[in-house]
Amino acid sequence: MTAADAADTITALPLGGPSLPQERRLVTSIPGPRSQELLARKAAAVAAGVGHTAPIEAVAAGGGVVVDADGNSLIDLGSGIAVTTVGNAHPKVVEAVQAQVARFTHTCFMISPYDSYVAVAEALNRITPGDHEKKSALFNSGAEAVENAVKIARKHTKKQAVVAFDHGYHGRTNLTMALTAKSMPYKSGFGPFASEIYRAPLSYPFRDGLSGADAARRAISVIEKQVGADNLAAVVIEPIQGEGGFIVPADGFLPALVEWCRANGVVFIADEIQTGFARTGAMFASEGFGIVPDLITTAKGIAGGLPLAAVTGRAEIMDASHAGGLGGTYGGNPVACAAALASIEVFETENLSQRAREVGDILVSRLTAMQADDPRIGDVRGRGAMVAAEFVDPATGDPDAALTAAVAKECIARGVIVLTCGTYGNVIRFLPPLSIGDDLLNEGLDVLADVLATA
Repeated sequence: MTAADAADTITALPLGGPSLPQERRLVTSIPGPRSQELLARKAAAVAAGVGHTAPIEAVAAGGGVVVDADGNSLIDLGSGIAVTTVGNAHPKVVEAVQAQVARFTHTCFMISPYDSYVAVAEALNRITPGDHEKKSALFNSGAEAVENAVKIARKHTKKQAVVAFDHGYHGRTNLTMALTAKSMPYKSGFGPFASEIYRAPLSYPFRDGLSGADAARRAISVIEKQVGADNLAAVVIEPIQGEGGFIVPADGFLPALVEWCRANGVVFIADEIQTGFARTGAMFASEGFGIVPDLITTAKGIAGGLPLAAVTGRAEIMDASHAGGLGGTYGGNPVACAAALASIEVFETENLSQRAREVGDILVSRLTAMQADDPRIGDVRGRGAMVAAEFVDPATGDPDAALTAAVAKECIARGVIVLTCGTYGNVIRFLPPLSIGDDLLNEGLDVLADVLATA
């Protein structure tokens, strides 16, 4: 396809946003012929390591649907992995992006600063947990934010060791692969990894049966014995595990870790890249656990689908780096910043934290009803619109990855996009955009129930 052909194709595509018909519609089998053409081109042109979940060519999205090139309309229960939380092509985000593109697309903030970067930092300083003085720095991706949070913590404490947790996921760069627990597909064959990274056991109520206090004592004991507080710069943890399986730690686990970090001069970093921005029924998941992180990393839902990430934290920690020690050519791109400011306005003015709680009530209610009739659903868990079902062998309680993969594949074939996750590959996670309607959400869950009935 030539550049001219591509331009003609783009102008002929349907517009996205909430005006799209909010319906599940299957015109062809999935993948349809046009999607198959794109997938053939992908196989020939794109590196084999870049996979995909839904075998479609997306051409429009909005509300709670993704439309493909064959005219199929799929219910979206994934939000591009918790990115389009405000809804794809939200009108306020589109307007802000179009206005900024018409002004300028890039100057590099480190060369010629601009207002929107500062405004995003001010907004993050205001809305993240805690009333202490804060500062922020902007980057491009979640992994980049985590790397910079570790850099900042090491500079501040003048220590090197970092502790992450079982089942944790923090990115695909060298340092964040070291922090990430799961080998396949994220780490296998890509080493050696960054040094001075250690791992502690997580609170996993469904599998360990421990109280939060007991799980915290176990983790702290491992940290003290294997690392030592005198060597430890930071603890990095997702308040609710994302890729690791939407694991919600038992009450008291996170507050005990924070208390230990405070007492031992260790920086507590909350990785809220997947949990942030109203996803869990609060603006940040940390709020639901009653904790105030020293540093918090954000990305995904921050900018309505545009690439942006941030580290926000205590001013005295954020200011530890020397001038020029933080940054990057595209960090805080003005178009992404415009999208972020519009998205944050939507989160606040449209009360999306409350909407996340409403969506979560539907998800938990429907999934627990399925669980009552199906012992293969071992656990239903989550907060707000971040909910998961863990599939097991009813006889042994062992993870059932094969069933999980088959159910997800069949849901997609029937027009419902769902995502899998978990260290053992046996969890289906639900991350619908908060713009989805109740009827559409329930229809997607009806499809899941039908699939389970025949799986």
